Amino acid sequence: MTATPRGWDAPLSAWFQAHGWKPAAFQRETWRRYLHGESGLLHTPTGSGKTLAAFGGPLLEALADPAWVQDTTGAGPRVLWVTPLRALAADTTRALAQTAHELEVDWTVALRTGDASARDKRLARQGKADVLVITPESLALLLSYADASQRFRALRCVVVDEWHELLGNKRGVLLQLCLARLRRLSPGLRTWGLSATLGNLDEARSVLLPHAPDSPLVAGAAPRKVVISTLLPKRDGALPWAGHLGLSQLPRVFKRLFDVQTSLLFTNTRAQAELWHRALASIWPEAASTLALHHGSLDPKLRAQAEQGLRDGVMRCVVATSSLDLGVDFPAVDQVLQIGSPKGVARLLQRAGRARHRPGESGHVICVPAQALELIEYAAARQAIAQGAIESRPPPRGSLDVLAQHAVTLALGGGFEAAALYEEVRGTHAYDSLDAVMWQAVLDFIVQGGRALANYPEFRRVQRDDDGCFRVHDRRIALRHRLSIGTITADGAVSVKYLRGGGLGSVEEGFLARLRPGDHFQFAGRTLELVRLEGMTAYVRRAKGGNGPVATWQGGRMPLSTQLAREVESLFAHPGRHAEMRAVEPLLRIQREASGLPDPGRLLAERIATRRGMHLFLFPFAGRAVHEGMAATIALRWGRRQANTFSYTVNDYGLMLTLAEPADLDDALLRELLSPEQLAGDLRDGVNLGELARRQFREIARVAGLLTPSLPGRAARSLRQVQASSGLLYDVLRRYDPDHLLLAQAEREVLEIQLEAPRLLAALHDCSRRSLDLREPRALTPLSFPLWTDSLRGQLSTETWQARVKRAAAQLEKRYARIAG
Repeated sequence: MTATPRGWDAPLSAWFQAHGWKPAAFQRETWRRYLHGESGLLHTPTGSGKTLAAFGGPLLEALADPAWVQDTTGAGPRVLWVTPLRALAADTTRALAQTAHELEVDWTVALRTGDASARDKRLARQGKADVLVITPESLALLLSYADASQRFRALRCVVVDEWHELLGNKRGVLLQLCLARLRRLSPGLRTWGLSATLGNLDEARSVLLPHAPDSPLVAGAAPRKVVISTLLPKRDGALPWAGHLGLSQLPRVFKRLFDVQTSLLFTNTRAQAELWHRALASIWPEAASTLALHHGSLDPKLRAQAEQGLRDGVMRCVVATSSLDLGVDFPAVDQVLQIGSPKGVARLLQRAGRARHRPGESGHVICVPAQALELIEYAAARQAIAQGAIESRPPPRGSLDVLAQHAVTLALGGGFEAAALYEEVRGTHAYDSLDAVMWQAVLDFIVQGGRALANYPEFRRVQRDDDGCFRVHDRRIALRHRLSIGTITADGAVSVKYLRGGGLGSVEEGFLARLRPGDHFQFAGRTLELVRLEGMTAYVRRAKGGNGPVATWQGGRMPLSTQLAREVESLFAHPGRHAEMRAVEPLLRIQREASGLPDPGRLLAERIATRRGMHLFLFPFAGRAVHEGMAATIALRWGRRQANTFSYTVNDYGLMLTLAEPADLDDALLRELLSPEQLAGDLRDGVNLGELARRQFREIARVAGLLTPSLPGRAARSLRQVQASSGLLYDVLRRYDPDHLLLAQAEREVLEIQLEAPRLLAALHDCSRRSLDLREPRALTPLSFPLWTDSLRGQLSTETWQARVKRAAAQLEKRYARIAG
């Protein structure tokens, strides 16, 4: 007979016992520290019980203090649960509500995200939800109301779920500011972050809890064993060198899907997910309802249907993107398949963890290569996981657009006093170095838009009243600000709706601009016919047959992480015993004999002449963004020595520089071109920094509130209109207010984020320490071929890009047949 639990956590331990469970040591430690008034960061693998670890403390507190559960209608939430994803929010809401109900804690649990029901939104707004599951954007929205101080007066705990997903972006910066405000409204507030393993856990804790630097870092369960296997090519069927999405593997993937009951099939982009879903649907032998599609551009109802099918165990396969990466647990999922490279160690771990959420079982991911070099990336990911080498996520600093938005939010939410808010803001990690001069510039910006915009009423959003407080008085400004709260910017999203019926989601305006009424296209797992385009809404009907292009989205390529790139380069030099490296040996043999293999201590360069000109290939393995800055810098420096016309293409492994006229090149010149000296000036001259800053300014201006959204009932503005508005503002500020804080931020973000100037400088120093290996192969090599094929994309030709790549690959494979064996 099992003894009844006793002690400080007896009620919760008894509940665990009733379910046949036993609290883990990290769960009990988290409960104890919470009850002692501490904040902290819990890092534990997904599926190990982190939700109950974080929720258990507040539940035990409520069970021990009945007065806390008594009706305090309108006092606002006791527990705020912040989550980065709406799908994760809905799942968490159900779990928290069920746990509170079974423990007889009379709490109302509500959801406050863009997908929330009218009931939940009303409960949140009226302060009648005891536990509120919310996104950073919705939290900022609640702080924009004048009664925010009253609505959060009962708040005792904030839990930030999946903190690693917010740490490295502006959404996390916005959350830092919101948490600082909540700490002021509720001084005894406890904050707990939940995170998967990171390479910078100490920094993650400091960013979340800057006010409590000695807070505990609680280690959760040991990482669940993850089995990584690869769908290796058959002996008689080599993988293509480049230019494919993996659909040649369709028959083998199809067989794997029906070896088990339920699978998740991950792709890296929405377009690739649409293509794979379409391919599977064309040969699917079971009911169509057992195959689903899930990505961020689909209507929430369609995503919810797929998620519910996974929970109920009736879904056979869901083709998904990162929209299902995070901690939604589906015990019925037997296996995960990853199409193409995961591009990061943490991402592969996260996706593998979605499988077999059942006690005692390990996660399983089957990697499906789309092209040959991805085999090396799978082996590299396995090697990195074995070594515990996980990527860090550096947090942004000094994002003045986010700070300006937050200041307007607080001016709207009852007003603020400048000196007090300055101290509050400086208490965050993101703004701990904010000086008084820059703070005054932010205040000037929200009051009048800056010197050049002071005469335009629409930019005078905030007023300084006679009592010294900054407030918003214009209802129109208030409405527009609340509509634009957040840091997620999506240019030109066109809603796709049936003529009669519901919505399907949204696609980019640029894609639909190429279609005419009557044309067919593929979206949301369906073949659709465009009936008409009205404003920013596309009305469609189901097409009975025919074909059409698959919806595409810009900026969909995932970059290879620095951590994984290092592992890939090391495997070229030291292949080890990985099955993937044995499978790719014929390709490595070609690369070795035709040119050379990369090595962490040696920089491989190839000089190859084709009909298009002379090409210089370099392989620093520093990442796409770094290679772009490096290529621009080399072109500028080389052009100063000898007039020429340059173009360049980059990927995660290296860069290709094309010269219209041949030029001499030796080790000494290459060293000079790769010098880290004078980088800042050369980088500014080498890239079109003005044009890049103009594009970056559009995003910054939207976050900061210079580009306001359309009001409800008005037609949404097109991408062209947004570009025109932001371009006009940019030109006005450059001419009449060149020191404007947002112009400086746009240039800084281009250098630090787009071109990754600090990493570029480090990469050039790394290149200078290596020996140079300059080769002149007679033809394109396995490493140079993918760069060359990418350079063909923008060329006019009557032949499709895929056909040209396939033809070129066949010629190279024939040339290298003897070497490959």
